[in-house]
Amino acid sequence: MQADASFWDSLVFDGIDDVDLEAATAAFGTIDMRARGRAANAACPDCGRSSDRVHDSYLRKLKDLPLGGQSVVIHLTVRRFICGADNCPRRTFAEQFAQLTTPYSRFTTRLNRVLERVGLALAGRAGARLAGQLGLCAGRMTLLRRIIALPDPQAGTPRVLGVDDFAIRRGQTYSTVLTCGETHRMIDVLPTREAGPLAGWLTAHPGVEIICRDRAGAYAEGARLGAPNALQVADRFHLWQGIGRAVETCVAAHRECLRTPAPISPTNADMPLDDSEPVVPSFEGRRAQRKKAAHALVHELLAQGHSRRAIARHLGWGLNTVLRYARAAHWQDTLRENRPRPSRLDPYKPYLERRFAAGCTSVTRLHRELLTENAPVTYQMVRAYIATLRAAPPQAPPPPPTVRQVTGWLTRHPTALSEEERAALKDVLARCPELDTAAGHVRDFGEILTNRLGPTLPAWINAVDASQLPGLTNFALHMLRDLDAVTAGLTLHWSSGGTEGAVNRIKKIKRQLYGRAGFELLRKMILLQ
Repeated sequence: MQADASFWDSLVFDGIDDVDLEAATAAFGTIDMRARGRAANAACPDCGRSSDRVHDSYLRKLKDLPLGGQSVVIHLTVRRFICGADNCPRRTFAEQFAQLTTPYSRFTTRLNRVLERVGLALAGRAGARLAGQLGLCAGRMTLLRRIIALPDPQAGTPRVLGVDDFAIRRGQTYSTVLTCGETHRMIDVLPTREAGPLAGWLTAHPGVEIICRDRAGAYAEGARLGAPNALQVADRFHLWQGIGRAVETCVAAHRECLRTPAPISPTNADMPLDDSEPVVPSFEGRRAQRKKAAHALVHELLAQGHSRRAIARHLGWGLNTVLRYARAAHWQDTLRENRPRPSRLDPYKPYLERRFAAGCTSVTRLHRELLTENAPVTYQMVRAYIATLRAAPPQAPPPPPTVRQVTGWLTRHPTALSEEERAALKDVLARCPELDTAAGHVRDFGEILTNRLGPTLPAWINAVDASQLPGLTNFALHMLRDLDAVTAGLTLHWSSGGTEGAVNRIKKIKRQLYGRAGFELLRKMILLQ
């Protein structure tokens, strides 16, 4: 297929003024284009003198962006000119096409830019698969070489520096990422997490005023050596993470207190018949919440002195609906499934359950005990109810809470706990005074962290030291070694949150590279994304 050269020139070489397209053919899914330089002369790269004397020419093949789903190959005729300057060491030179390509390259400049973007987004193998689907025809190593050849971004020295480590190989090799605490952009990546590289970077980049870091001793030493006048700030997340580990150690030391005592004994079965309160079952779901809210609303209006008819008119409900909520002592009584047919045995069922759990399963004996108390029940009533208790599967006592569960209850905000968790925690603290004291210390530390009450930290450390609780005492005394940074972290608003986000992005890049990338390629991918 032949095409007009001016058409291909305007379509393919839009904006490129130094190339003329001579011809174009399309066959077998590939578009071949023949082009040559438009200028009659060229300047020598050494002396800069212009020359129009052509020595010879040669052919270059350049891959370009696909066109209409077909690959594009440019057959570019390159002329070599003779330099006429007597004092120039270069005798011949090739004409340059700065807008189209670079020396020794087999791709056009715009194809190189596309491959760079694909490589930065998807790295090697995944990027090569996408490039093949787009018709770019580039292998994984081609993409990686494009990334390595890119220059490092020029980032200035930040006023607030974030420092954190990430794993090259978990448990074996670690590196350090540096971020700007104000923009959260990654600035540089250091090969290790030792003090020396950090101190050298800070020395080469003076002007850092605040350094946000975790409590690693190497980072503290590197910051002190490289920027002695900078204010070091310990990260609040790592502080709360540290107190969580300390609380877990404390709870594990009092593991015996987590076990609940036996729920029933034979002596408890001989309690009087009328001292048991009805057990109100719990219900969940949107319907139950609507019933509960409606019951509370009706009883609130009744307490204000409104009549039932006035309440029905005010709420737009039927009178029978208002009467049903008004007559119900508990909101659960309004649920149909919670209103079985009444029986004369109902007041005595809790007693029968306690006696049955204590081991007394004789219907005759239980019926006789009820008759002794003048209960208006028959033998058939007692026999039928005992039969239901025998058919019910035995309920095993709930397992005691684990150390991890109790640690979570102590370190989470009270509003984040459910009713069952609050009740279980209250039961554990009632049985163990040491854990009750630990819970108070955790709440006080949470107040210091949330409200930025850093100056009160020494008093908290003294209180924890006086209680001598395992785990917590060591955590509190260990903060004395880094007291200034910890106090600054609990006072100022700066933190390592942006650096932790950068570490998460680094994990994504590592997965893209399948763990095969060296440090230089990984560093380049981190800084350019």
